[in-house]
Amino acid sequence: MTSLEEEKEQERIRSVAQLLQKAAKPLRILKAIAWSNQVKVDFFAKNAQELPIVTYPSFDPQPTIDLLREAKRNIYPNSNIDLWLERQANCIEYGAQMLANVGTPTFFSYSRQAYGEPTAPLRYDPKTPLELAQSIRDNIEKLDHINMNIPSPAIYSAEEIAVDISKAVKAHFGEDAPEVVIMDELSANALATSKEIRLRKDAKFTDKDGVQLINHEGFIHVLTSINGKQQTDLPILGEGHVGTTRTQEGLAVFAEVMSGTIELNRFQRLADRVFAIQMAIEGADFLEVYRYFLERTGQEDQAFENTRRVFRGGVITGGAPFTKDVVYLFGLLQVSGVIRAIFSAGRADCLQLLFCGKLDCFDLPALAELTALGLCKLPQYLPPWVMDPRYLLALLTYSNFISQIDLESTTEMAKRFFVDTPIIEFNEEINGTNT
Repeated sequence: MTSLEEEKEQERIRSVAQLLQKAAKPLRILKAIAWSNQVKVDFFAKNAQELPIVTYPSFDPQPTIDLLREAKRNIYPNSNIDLWLERQANCIEYGAQMLANVGTPTFFSYSRQAYGEPTAPLRYDPKTPLELAQSIRDNIEKLDHINMNIPSPAIYSAEEIAVDISKAVKAHFGEDAPEVVIMDELSANALATSKEIRLRKDAKFTDKDGVQLINHEGFIHVLTSINGKQQTDLPILGEGHVGTTRTQEGLAVFAEVMSGTIELNRFQRLADRVFAIQMAIEGADFLEVYRYFLERTGQEDQAFENTRRVFRGGVITGGAPFTKDVVYLFGLLQVSGVIRAIFSAGRADCLQLLFCGKLDCFDLPALAELTALGLCKLPQYLPPWVMDPRYLLALLTYSNFISQIDLESTTEMAKRFFVDTPIIEFNEEINGTNT
């Protein structure tokens, strides 16, 4: 390819990436399907006995479709780069069609294409998110009998947690640090953009939650947003869309693992959401799923919020939920596998590429080519566990080591040791509660 041909090719890619960015920018899915706080107030005013009434703003997908049509005229799917561009276009269209059909069964049709569904096999693996959720539930139930004398965590307000998050992001991002904002209404306990980390005013947090949010929201969602906004030649990397959600949330949960802030109840919540989505697909309405979560959590407010996540944008009477929450476990598995593969292949260079913007793990080959062409910039910011990968390398080594062993037989053998072993009673001074 001559230098003139290369320049024309680069300009074509820039042009398509800009069109895709314009098409994706108006698609703020979580904002569009958020419920006002009045819905919750009314629900509990009626003693949680009546289906909530929710309305959504209308959305015209045609401007987005027109931009995508223009972009696709300059996509020739015969290379990694063009296949990447085509995937972005298709995913953006799913998002536009979802917003055009909120509150209808068609919303679910596009949601399952965009995010997957509990019974759909994982990519390159026959397991399903529902099977992963069941595996987590089974393992947690095996641990239920263990008494580790874990003290109840202290509970903090959004205002208190905001102070720690603000300090952490300012230390990491300097002038690019997002503002931490307390919101009266928010579709989750916390949400992040490149400019803000938003906390819901009435949410309560543990000490683990605070550090978890710093790593999940700050060092993944904010970080990839900032890096993506710096991709002047490939601005689509600065716009998250339904096709990047799985990897974004997978990286964010992986960051919780790397920071040591993930807990059993977090895994349980992720698994419970998958079961709830399947219940709704099979016809359970909002009240039935709410009662399921109430039984699981024992907390009315938390049960409502969990149920809202399942039904936002979908059909309150059942059969057509919002399936985004299946991506957390699937994404964690996918990200873990890709990071292992990166090191097994001796391609630590690709680890940095995971953070150059909003992307899917399987975009890496195309992004590597785009980097070689000078169109994709390496990320300015990286999570702490990538900047200093000693723990990551040790974890990968342990993971590879332990995978070589038949753990079931080893565990069964070890359990025999404890059949007749007396139980030791610990006093408070020994178990550390006085320190």
